[in-house]
Amino acid sequence: MALSCAYGVLLISSATATFGSKKMIVVQIGGILIGIFMCLVLLTLEHENLARFALPIYILCILLLIFTLIFGKEVMGNKNWISLGPINVQPSEFVKMGFILTFSKHLSLVRRYINHVSALIPLAIHFGIIAVLIMLGGDLGTTLVFAFIFIAMLAAAGLHWGYFLGGAAVIGVAAPFLFDRLDTYQQMRILAVYDPSLDPLGYGYHTIQSKIALGSGGLTGSGLFNGIQTQYSILPEKQTDFIFSVCGEELGFAGCLLIILLEAALILRLLYIAFRATDHLGCLICTGLAAMLFFQAAENIGMCLGLLPVIGLTLPFFSYGGSSVLSLCMAMGLAMSVNADRVKEGFFRK
Repeated sequence: MALSCAYGVLLISSATATFGSKKMIVVQIGGILIGIFMCLVLLTLEHENLARFALPIYILCILLLIFTLIFGKEVMGNKNWISLGPINVQPSEFVKMGFILTFSKHLSLVRRYINHVSALIPLAIHFGIIAVLIMLGGDLGTTLVFAFIFIAMLAAAGLHWGYFLGGAAVIGVAAPFLFDRLDTYQQMRILAVYDPSLDPLGYGYHTIQSKIALGSGGLTGSGLFNGIQTQYSILPEKQTDFIFSVCGEELGFAGCLLIILLEAALILRLLYIAFRATDHLGCLICTGLAAMLFFQAAENIGMCLGLLPVIGLTLPFFSYGGSSVLSLCMAMGLAMSVNADRVKEGFFRK
C-alpha cells in the first residue's frame, strides 16, 4: 500500500508539473497521511465490533448520498462532490467501504438460507437503494463498481450459480433498452471504444490520446517530466482517469507493469486474508474489498488501453484524489483488522 501511494504521488507530480500549483500534490499527500492514521485506528478496532453498527452506518451512507444529490457540486455531468472550502470531497468513495461492511453483515445473517427469495429480496434492496442514489447523481462508473462488489460478495456467500445465469440473461435482453436510456454522452463513451473516429475531437479524443501516450513510451518511456502528451497537456484528465497513460508514456511498459504488479499484489493479499479469515464476516469484507480494487483497476487500465469505455473511474492508489486515497487506506485498515484477528487466534491456539 505504501509503495503504491508513493509511486502514485510521483506520477501525479509529473502529471501536474505544468499546472503552476502544488495543491494537488499537497492534497494527495494529506489524504495519504490521514489515511494511514485512519488505517491504524481501524486496525485496532475489531471488524466484528464495527459490524454491530451496520444499520447506523448504512443509514449514514444513504443520508450522505441524499445530501450530495441536494447540495452537491456537479463536475463533468456528475453530481457526486461536496465542496468544503478549498477542497472537494466525494462521499461515494467512503460509501463503498460502508456498503461492503454493512452488506457483509447482512450476508452473514442470512447465509444459511441465502438461496431463498426471503433473503434475496432484502439483499437486492440493500444494494438497490445505494445504486439508485448514485445513478441519480449521474455517476455510471461508481454504480458499476457497486454492482460488481454486490455480485462478487453474493458469489462468496454461496449464492447458487443459477441465479447468476438468470441475471446475465436478463441483462443481455435488457441491454439494448438500458443503452437507450443512457444520456448521449454516456452512449458515445461506449461507442467511442469501438470506433474513436466517430468523434475524434470529442468523445473519442480521450481514447485516441491515451493510446498515443502509451504507444510512444516503448519499454522504458521518455522519462519523468519529459512526456510530450503529458507535459503539453494533450492527454486529458492525466492526473486522474489517465494516470496509467502518463506512466506508459514516461516510464514505459516497465513502469506500467510495476503498477499492475502492485495492484495485483494488494488484490491477492486481500483474497488470501479472506480465505484464511476466522469468520464468515471477515471473509466477506475482504472479498468485497478485493472486488472493488479489481474492478476499478481493470476498468481504468482497460479504458486507457482503449479496450473498455471511458466511465471516469480512477486507478486505486495511483490517481489523484484525496477522498479516494483516504478511503482506500481506511479500507486496507479494515482488512488488516480481519487479518489481525486471524493472527491473534492462531497465537492463542499455540
